[in-house]
Amino acid sequence: MPSARSPDALASQADEDAVSGLHYQLLDAWNRRAADDFAALFAEDAYVVGFDGSQMDGREQIATDIGAVFADHVTATYVGKIEDVRWLTPQVAILRAIVGMVPPGQSELNPDANALQTMIAVRSDGQWQIAVFQNTPAQFHGRPELVRKMTDELRQLL
Repeated sequence: MPSARSPDALASQADEDAVSGLHYQLLDAWNRRAADDFAALFAEDAYVVGFDGSQMDGREQIATDIGAVFADHVTATYVGKIEDVRWLTPQVAILRAIVGMVPPGQSELNPDANALQTMIAVRSDGQWQIAVFQNTPAQFHGRPELVRKMTDELRQLL
């Protein structure tokens, strides 16, 4: 059955669930501080732009760089909500999500860590993988009401 979000009937509900599942697995791997599990979700030649603008080329560099983050920092926990999945072809989807982070030892989101995430997923040999991932800070300069709105929406997920 075609997904309600794929008006051109490019994808089945199972495909949309698989692409959405990739994003949830990504956040889960981060929250578990599992760099290898995190990197395994990416295509071999994937490209990532991190929250701070760091760039990673390929699954191996993703595993190494994310592993270094986990080794050197006590990381916050992600909370996320998928906003949209768009199909470019039956084998390529773009997912947009909003995310927030709960600092270690705290129970409230840090609005300064809110972000917009864009993920391009590709199906190769029947398996969905992340080809491109970008994590952009959602600072909304000069528009604090948008920061509050996003934080309130994410807070409902806690």
